[in-house]
Amino acid sequence: MRSFFERYLHNSIALCVMLSFIINIIIESVSRKSILECLNYFLESPMTFIYNTFIIFFTYSIAYLVKRRIFVYVVVSIFWLSVGITNGVILSYRTTPFTVTDLGLLETVISIIPNYLSTVQIVLVAAGGILVIAILILVFIFMPKHKQKINYKKSIAGVLLLVLLMSGYTNLAISQNWVSIYFGNLGYAYKDYGFPYCFINTWLNTGISAPQGYSDDKILETFTSEELKEFNDTANISVSSSKKQKPNVIMVQMESFFDPTLMENVSFSEDPIPNFRKLKEEYSSGFLTVPSIGAGTANTEFEVLSGMRVRFFGPGEYPYKSVLKDTTCETIAYNLKRLGYGTHAIHNHRGAFYGRNKVFPNLGFDTFTSLEYMNNVLRTPKNWAKDGVLTGEIIAALKSTEGEDLIYTISVQGHGQYPTKQIIENPKITLSGIEVEKEAIAFEYYIQQVHEMDEFIGELVKALEKNGEDTVLVVFGDHLPSLDIDDTDLVNKSVYETEYVIWDNIGLKKKSKDLYSYQLSAEVLDRINIDEGLLTKYHQNHSEELNYLADLKALQYDMLYGKKYVFGGSSPYEPTEMRMGVKEIKVEDVVEIGNKYYIKGKNFTPYSKISIGDEVLDTIFLGSTVLGLLEEVNPKDVYKMKVSQVEKNKEILSTTE
Repeated sequence: MRSFFERYLHNSIALCVMLSFIINIIIESVSRKSILECLNYFLESPMTFIYNTFIIFFTYSIAYLVKRRIFVYVVVSIFWLSVGITNGVILSYRTTPFTVTDLGLLETVISIIPNYLSTVQIVLVAAGGILVIAILILVFIFMPKHKQKINYKKSIAGVLLLVLLMSGYTNLAISQNWVSIYFGNLGYAYKDYGFPYCFINTWLNTGISAPQGYSDDKILETFTSEELKEFNDTANISVSSSKKQKPNVIMVQMESFFDPTLMENVSFSEDPIPNFRKLKEEYSSGFLTVPSIGAGTANTEFEVLSGMRVRFFGPGEYPYKSVLKDTTCETIAYNLKRLGYGTHAIHNHRGAFYGRNKVFPNLGFDTFTSLEYMNNVLRTPKNWAKDGVLTGEIIAALKSTEGEDLIYTISVQGHGQYPTKQIIENPKITLSGIEVEKEAIAFEYYIQQVHEMDEFIGELVKALEKNGEDTVLVVFGDHLPSLDIDDTDLVNKSVYETEYVIWDNIGLKKKSKDLYSYQLSAEVLDRINIDEGLLTKYHQNHSEELNYLADLKALQYDMLYGKKYVFGGSSPYEPTEMRMGVKEIKVEDVVEIGNKYYIKGKNFTPYSKISIGDEVLDTIFLGSTVLGLLEEVNPKDVYKMKVSQVEKNKEILSTTE
């Protein structure tokens, strides 16, 4: 080995080339779960493989600017191995590969790790992280520095030359179709164009690019003068001017929900979704093409709410974690608010998941009821909240206002990962047709959850019928589950298709129509004769035009990143003063019993914590009307005690006045 090193690798460039080649083989083998598949990728796309190897080689160039070159080699190598192996692990649990955007979701990911990994696996991951840190420290301390004096002029010139080569090589790779700047399918792109290129692309390629010839005239000519006049005339509509009775609009986004009987050659002991099927037979329905599979709930949600297309953003981008953090956006919520609707979001999971507690005010919601504001929540064997709790929360939201309401509900029960070992002893529904035992067990577990989700749909319809208010209910799946499902396994031949159904009690005519998720809200509003909002009008009136998608992309750019020509130069949408929870949490009294303090009040939940200022105190939940304090406080501070809703990662979502 010493002889090999001295003969071939004493030159730093040769060493970096070898490391880049080996690392690329490792990360592509891991992502494909096979060395043979990696070899096949190399033989079929040698120029793509070499280009990705050069990307890794390029990242080693910083070593020429420092004396601790060995340390840089180790850091860069560990980085690529870490992200490559992480990608392989993630692909074991979902169909969407690892992106730079996922790093921004780190807090979110950490919160749900226990749902995916066992305690032993979590300990091993933590031990691996500690080991990596220890290796880096030891390498930094003990590895020798570069002996020769660094010629910075020469080194900087060399790095700049590599930058030029990288730029030229990238342009060549794109022009020769070795890689592409457009990712129609993120999973396929990673396999076709290589992990290094795609991963970096998800970092550098974000947002929406300006359309060619972007101008005031180009944007405004998308609409007719009548459409623009209607929008401007109603931009400041008041509640009192909306005299025509409108129905409540309730949208229920079901986590990983689809019709299992669409699977080819798989049969079930009974229909897993009888309620949803009955609704499909009696009411308007169709296939819904969504932007992701196995994951990406927030992006389907964004498309339905806004009428915007996620694929116009960067590959793997979540607008919730980028532009929408500080920018408002036209949504069905804002549009219905103009007509006097109350607007509510409900989610039986963490309020801070995907940053919803901070994004929803920019989407037009008046209230957001998350898991932290719910009581009597049942759990699945994988610790996700069951959807049955949502019925009561939806009815509570309806009763919280006197007028009409929009309620956007996000389910969570069907969430993966699905166990590959039998954890339900007597499943209600069994299946046949899947020969691989682990896959059969995972699918059977999923079926039990879907069946219970279907029961929730049936209960919700009954509750809405009993409630008696004019209502339109839209139920749809956000994406297919993270199971081993391909296009060829499905009757409809597309893993990007879920289904929707529109139930109502106002006599709407049954209509079958396949839609994209960014068209769903406009279609629902069209059915009840509402065309409020520019994107609503656009989808309702221009979807058959030749430039439909190109103009939609231009509108999205103008509304979110451009000069807002379509709004006359400034957005009409202001962030709402959103309240967390529909039910008001109140402190009515502080009682001292045996040197212990108790707070009496209303609508407490297991996430209610006694707080003084910004300090959250050790609290026991004794019921929806009583909380107990488990630590000592200065009697003088008792009058300062309030109740905060604290999510599992210790973020305070709200505090009583």
